[in-house]
Amino acid sequence: MFSYFFEDNLKYTGKELSPHFIYRKTGKMGDAIFSFIGECDVPINHMVDIEDVLDNSPIYSKKMLHFLVEIFNIDLYKGVLLQRLLVVKAIELIKEICPNIDIKRVGDDIFINEKKASVSIASKSLTSILIHFAINIVSEGAIIEVSSFENDTYVSNYKEFAEKLMISYIDEIEDIKLATTKVLGVYNE
Repeated sequence: MFSYFFEDNLKYTGKELSPHFIYRKTGKMGDAIFSFIGECDVPINHMVDIEDVLDNSPIYSKKMLHFLVEIFNIDLYKGVLLQRLLVVKAIELIKEICPNIDIKRVGDDIFINEKKASVSIASKSLTSILIHFAINIVSEGAIIEVSSFENDTYVSNYKEFAEKLMISYIDEIEDIKLATTKVLGVYNE
């Protein structure tokens, strides 16, 4: 698995949650986590979360730190587990920077000071699992009251945060894979 931070601002509209988007942007094939900074504006017709569609809840944020993950040869259940692992790793990193912060996870969402700080979805394409996870950098302009890096944390170097999170996430996945290789199978005699 490789990581890549995209230096240019990129608007997330939901269309980016597509197979081989990372490959097209980086020229590199395979499992990957890709990060960028930009606006988030997902209209109902580009949403894959049926609950949000039924609630007629489009997503908007003026500026977010985005992560796209594409992983091949796994099912959606494992994809959701890896989505939540990414959220947990983000919380760990935020707590490392801001040890006394009021932060919690509810499902695949992060709440800081009781306000939603992130959006996330995992989906399955014909070829891979796709994950989008993003944390608000600013609170202004959001459709609902939200928390953000700028208003509620000491996180200010977003590229550094993204790179640390991506490496931590990849290391955790590699450690999980390694853990599966060091045990004997159990069998009954």
